[in-house]
Amino acid sequence: MAERPEDLNLPNAVITRIIKEALPDGVNVSKEARSAISRAASVFVLYATSCANNFAMKGKRKTLNAGDVLSAMEEMEFQRFVPLLKDSLEAYKKGQKGKKEASEQKRKEKDKKTDSEENDKSREEENEEGESVGGTPVYIG
Repeated sequence: MAERPEDLNLPNAVITRIIKEALPDGVNVSKEARSAISRAASVFVLYATSCANNFAMKGKRKTLNAGDVLSAMEEMEFQRFVPLLKDSLEAYKKGQKGKKEASEQKRKEKDKKTDSEENDKSREEENEEGESVGGTPVYIG
């Protein structure tokens, strides 16, 4: 756990970005208000995590999963956000799947390229060493 309560706060840059995205242009937020929002967000995250952990413990698991978080949201009476969270989760999963597929494709292309380069290199080495024709070495170059 954290040694100091401040260690549990979300980074100020993240809070500032979220606030700016949520408010219309031209709206200013005082440093004090940003600090209050940061603390409230941190408390919310800790409470949601604690509730989700209770669901994991009921399921005799040590790992929280998305279902635990969604159940916690309902228990905390934030059920109106559950459909939006489910949509966001599906979008995240699709994005992760797309990244994984792209990564695998890159790896396959890299492996293909490496194999091709190795074959080219071995052919070059054979040409440099010479080839034999009828048992007599023939040197090219």
